[in-house]
Parts: sequence; C-alpha cells; structure tokens
Amino acid sequence: MSEQNDISILEKINYPSDMKNLSIGELETLCSDLRTFIIDQLSNNPGHFGSSLGTVELTVALHYVYNTPYDRIVWDVGHQAYSHKILTGRKDKFHTNRQFGGLAGFPNPKESEYDAFIAGHASNSISAALGMAVASTLKKEDRHVVAVIGDGSMTGGLAFEALNNANSQPNDILIILNDNDMAIDDNVGGIRDYLVKMTTSPAYNRVRNDVYQKFKKGNLITEKGKNFILRFNNSLKSLLTKQHNLFEGFNIRYFGPVDGHDLRGLVRILQNIKDLKGPKMLHIHTVKGKGFKPAEVSATVWHAPGKFDKETGERIVVKSKDQPQLFQDVFGHTLVELAQQDEKIVGITPAMPTGSSMTYMMKEFPDRAFDVGIAEAHAVTYSAGLAKEGLLPFCNIYSSFMQRAYDQVIHDVALQNLHMVMCLDRAGLVGEDGPTHHGAFDLAYMRCIPNLVIASPYNEHYLRHLMFTAAYGHDGPFVIRYPRGQGVLCDWECEMEKLEIGKGRKLKNGKDLAVLTIGPIGNAAREAIAVIEESEGYSIAHYDMIFLKPIDKALLKEVAENFENVMTIENGVENGGLGSAVLEYFSENNYHNINVTRVGLPDEFVTHGSIKELNKLCEIDAPGLAKRMRETLIRYNVVPQQHENIYK
Repeated sequence: MSEQNDISILEKINYPSDMKNLSIGELETLCSDLRTFIIDQLSNNPGHFGSSLGTVELTVALHYVYNTPYDRIVWDVGHQAYSHKILTGRKDKFHTNRQFGGLAGFPNPKESEYDAFIAGHASNSISAALGMAVASTLKKEDRHVVAVIGDGSMTGGLAFEALNNANSQPNDILIILNDNDMAIDDNVGGIRDYLVKMTTSPAYNRVRNDVYQKFKKGNLITEKGKNFILRFNNSLKSLLTKQHNLFEGFNIRYFGPVDGHDLRGLVRILQNIKDLKGPKMLHIHTVKGKGFKPAEVSATVWHAPGKFDKETGERIVVKSKDQPQLFQDVFGHTLVELAQQDEKIVGITPAMPTGSSMTYMMKEFPDRAFDVGIAEAHAVTYSAGLAKEGLLPFCNIYSSFMQRAYDQVIHDVALQNLHMVMCLDRAGLVGEDGPTHHGAFDLAYMRCIPNLVIASPYNEHYLRHLMFTAAYGHDGPFVIRYPRGQGVLCDWECEMEKLEIGKGRKLKNGKDLAVLTIGPIGNAAREAIAVIEESEGYSIAHYDMIFLKPIDKALLKEVAENFENVMTIENGVENGGLGSAVLEYFSENNYHNINVTRVGLPDEFVTHGSIKELNKLCEIDAPGLAKRMRETLIRYNVVPQQHENIYK
C-alpha cells in the first residue's frame, strides 16, 4: 500500500523554517515522507485519515511559500491539518494525537502559535481570516492571511456570508477552496491550463494593474465603478471558458481549478499570487486519501477508519456477539420502522448520514431522507418548512452542531410550535474530538425555549418510546438527546409505547438520599448506588426523570416531601440543566430545607480523550458518582438505615 522509506527529509524538518532551503525535488520527497508518517501513525492511533492525506502537497507548499506563523493559515476544518501539525513542531508528539493529555485533533492556538484559529466546526475559516486580513491592513502590517476551506465546509452559510463581505473592506486575503469531493469541470485541458498560468503570472498581473492605474488616472474609473477592471477580467475569462463563476460574482479574483497534488504547480501559483492586492480565491482539486488506495476508493469509510493494517488496507474492527447496539443505530432502525407505517415521516441530516445512521432511512426511502450538507441552520428551517406543509420531519443533528442553528430552533420552529422531532446525537462527552464536539450545553440552551419538549432516554427501549411519543403523543416540537456509543441492552427491540409527556418514573425506593437522573447516565448512577448501598449500608432512592421539559412536578413534590438530601445527575453542564431546574422548583415552592447536590459537567471546556477517561476526569462514571454520593451523605451526617436494595 504505502511505500516504505527512511523518511530522511521529514526527520530533518521540525519547523517550516527548516524547509526554506529545500529544492522542489526535496519538497516532493518530503510529501512522500509525510504520507508514510501519517499512514504509519494513524494505522495504530486512529484519527481523521482521508482528508489529511489529501492536503499533504498543499500544506508543504503553504509553509514553503509563506512566512508562518507571522503569516496566518486558517484551516477549515481541522480534519485537513495533520501535515500542518507535523511540520510545526509537533512531529515527535504526534503519536499522542487525540489522546488524553496529548495533542488535540484539531488546530488550537493554545497548542501552537502556528494554529491561527480553532478549527473544530466547519465554515468559519473565511470569516476569521477576513477579520485577520482587515486587521493587518488597518495596522499597516505586511502580513499574508490564507483561509483553507474544504471537506464540504463551503456548504455552510457562514462561508457565504464571509464571501459576500470579503470585498467590502480593504484586504488581501487568499481563500483556498480545497475541492476534494467534486470532479474538476470538463474544461480542464488546453485553454483552462493556459488561463490559470496566464492569470497567475506576474507579467499578466503587472499589465492588468497598469491598465487599471491608467484608467484611474484618466478619471475613467470612479469610486462607484472601482470594480470595473475586475469585472472586465472576470467577463473575459467567462467568455473564454464558457462559464460564469460564483466567486467572481462576489468580486473575488478567481484562479483555478488546479491540481492540488502538483507541488511544483502549487508553489509557482502561490508565489505568483502571493502579493496580489485584494481578495483572491485559488480553487484546487485534491483526492481524499491520496497515496493510500483503499482510502482513495472509499472516502467515507476512510474519513476516520479506526485502526487498520497499513499493508493490506484491512480495517481492524473488534466485534463481539451479544453487544448492545449503538444509540445511533437504534435511532436509524427505529426511524425506518416508523416510516414504514407512516408516509408523512421524513429524515433530515446536515452532512452526517453515516454518523447519525440516517443511512438506513436513505436506503429504504431514498426520496424521503435528505442530507443537506454542512448547513445546520438550513437543516432546521428546511425541516420546519416540511412540517408546515404537514410532513413529520425527524431532524438529526449532533448536539454541538445544533448550537449553530439556535436562532432557527427559536424563530422558525418553537415560535410557530411546529410538529417536528429534533434528535440530538452525540449528547454529552463525545471523546477524542474534544471540546469543539462535546454535546455539553443542549439541556441548558434548549430548556429556556418555550413550546419545546425535551427528553432523554434511560436506555434503548426508551429511545424507541420517545421517538414514538414525539411522533404520535405530541403535536409540537420535540427534542430527544442521546449519547455517542453503545447503549446497555443487547435486546434493544421492543414494542414502542406512548409515554405521558412530562412524566418521570421511580426506579427504586430509598430513605437517605434521592438521586434524580436524566438519560443513559442513569445506568452509571444505578451502579454507583449499588456499590454505596452494599458497602456502606445507605438507602438511596433513584428516579429517572425522562423529561427535562416539562419536568415532572408531581415527582419533585414527592421527593421534596420525603427527602432532606437530593442529588441530580446529568451528562451536561451543571449550570442551566436538570440540577438548575430542580433547584428552581424547590425555591419557587418554598422547599428551603433540602440539601441539593448537582452533578454534571464542570463550568469549563472539557479536554479530549476517550469517553471512559473523560467520564472519570469529570467524576460522572460509576466510581466517580459513588464517590460524590458518599461525600454528600457524609457531609450531611446521614446515618445508614436498614433497607431493601430493590430496583423496580
């Protein structure tokens, strides 16, 4: 698969300055070394594979031509940036990538001065880079700013907002569109190659500038018509290529498309356009997984393939019988079941059909399942439009990505009280992707919105019950949140039931402490309760709230009248979630003598690592919860009582 070599060039490169005196031939060898290094590393330490292999030549060319970190390179998204990390002082630590205490999986300015901006969510690069470029102009700094946008990020609305604004302020931003999904237009030979060479050449641009200056001196170009030359040039190219370019419609100079794996060509073009004034776009075409055939053939599978054999290309997947299903798969299969019975049901996802298991719906009902691209705000309002016309949308978005559609949830869904279901996958801590992807805030940011029902299932059966209830037990917007990874039931299939909205359930009686949980974290609480009761003789009641909004006030009244000590547990931030809702109820109803301990995610951005490691760090795994329960009981001088340890 990958050719073995002694990576003799790469081992000499620690920072971009070490590359400056290399010949083009040596730079090409460096690209080969980088690919070998990435394949070696990621075969054992999984990460984002295909995208980073596709940007090797681009990364080398950028750091060779530009003076980083003074010159800024803003990556979008960080999936593309492994070569960048390796070349900027992190080669020897790259084996810790995405591991607890190691390098982050995405660019982060806290990690390196070469990381100009954080790059976990898509479509923010042009806006951030534009701000940097304008700041450099205002400060009269001779600084170049480059935004590298790709991996589908151009479908995000924020990218187009930035393009629309790019020509409104003096700046010299370069936007590189890394097109790794669409084929190059048919017009890739003869005239296209000639135009790319011509329009990026210093001679052509000197002539172009001279013509512009003469027109200006002759008062033939007014301030109102200052874009005349740019438009004339774009019109000429459109005439010759028989195409009109969207980006030129934004008055951004456009070059390309060019081969993103032609290092010599990239270096030449970047050197030629580096000092051109005004906003520019270079359109390159790359292949995801370049240099590793299985990844080139199947980009989706090899986006983040896990461990694999670098020689055979075989993915190493550890499967065991009698394992619980992934929550996302239970969602996907259940959605198909519901859709088979109801033709009004449709599925929507913003670029995550595999990650959310919307693929099952797409296969069974291809005309009723929609991937709208990286466009979360559009996904929500598009779903609202479907709902307005009588369909029943299940809009599946990762929890952290739903943050990008917050206004749409309020204005387009909740305000109109539309009947649609928002399924928030990856709720809670998600693991190696870290703070940009943790679904920490949804309970808090959703709870304050009128008309929403917000729920989280204790297990896979309750996920199915909630999906059925959202479809047929409520006629307004309904939010269901569930975590990444496996559930707890091997036998996940069950007859779906309609739940009473806002009704929780008592799982176990107790006397010393009432534990209130929401969602699958209740299973870890159950383990912790068993440990505390067995080892120390305490009596602990356990309630599964199911619904955060409307919250079960009858259940809270029962708890308030029977317990002096209460603990709330949630896989979300403590501030604003279940614990806050319980405190509000007790305060509003004059239950002032209850000791409430809130357990959830801390008021900080939790780092990256495995879910197991992060749960331990935040003390929301079973041992951590047992510790918190023990500390609470001791703090309030609770004496163990005789009791029965029986769950319903």
